[in-house]
Amino acid sequence: MPRAVVSASRVGCVGSHQSAALSRRPLATALDIAEYCRVPLATVYQWSSRGGGPRMIRVGRHLRARWDDIDAWLDDQAVRAA
Repeated sequence: MPRAVVSASRVGCVGSHQSAALSRRPLATALDIAEYCRVPLATVYQWSSRGGGPRMIRVGRHLRARWDDIDAWLDDQAVRAA
């Protein structure tokens, strides 16, 4: 589901911070990760609690991940043909 783009002027970004803020992708939520990997949401929470899955970030009580970390983890999961 596409996310709305917020203008930098609305969030108070100025100067050099403006270009950095606009170039970053939003952090993925647990639901985003589950949908992207096509696994149940409970699996994402199990990865987090058991130390598996992509590198996760706690933002307050919310679970987030960087998209680059998700893609890197998926690349590491590749299975070589026997």
